[in-house]
Amino acid sequence: MLLREGLVRLFDEAGFDCVAAYGDADALLAEVDRLRPDVAVLDVRMPPTFRDEGVRAALELRRRLPGIGILLLSQYVEATYAHELLAAGSGGLGYLLKDRVASLDELQDAVLRIHAGGTVLDPQVVRELLARRIDPLARLTPRERDVLGLMAEGRTNVSIASRLVIGVGAVEKNVTAIFQKLGLDDSGTDHRRVLAVLAFLRH
Repeated sequence: MLLREGLVRLFDEAGFDCVAAYGDADALLAEVDRLRPDVAVLDVRMPPTFRDEGVRAALELRRRLPGIGILLLSQYVEATYAHELLAAGSGGLGYLLKDRVASLDELQDAVLRIHAGGTVLDPQVVRELLARRIDPLARLTPRERDVLGLMAEGRTNVSIASRLVIGVGAVEKNVTAIFQKLGLDDSGTDHRRVLAVLAFLRH
């Protein structure tokens, strides 16, 4: 309850309108069709069992309202849930550790990017996933791995260039190489930036 009420206040301070706050996923799902929010923020583990109710609710929300943005919060890095979150291959999704909500700027930036259709992964989630799943990246250069990590955080090419202190053209070249090495052809319909992260998580 304290986290929920704290988030409501943070959203208010960030200039967002919080249309409702619920203590469990069932209450949210009972009202969401009427409220039709732009973004839903859920804890990965919610009552009654505190296991994966938030993830299940997120998948159901996406089924009912395909355009809704989803931000999942978790106490720990849980790779399985990150994989499920990305499995649809679409944007407007986020996975942050709860510690990240202590920063209003980080939370505001995440919500805005998710609402705009971006994908946001906590840097710590990305680091742990990269550390655990290095084999699929064996063909990537160190620079390409850095770029992929920032892509997984939902960064744009301009943002990646700024973070790595390189030109945007160099970032685009690395992104193209990542797509090629991961076998992601340009179909014209798939979100290849999301699929690049998903291809990594599946191995």
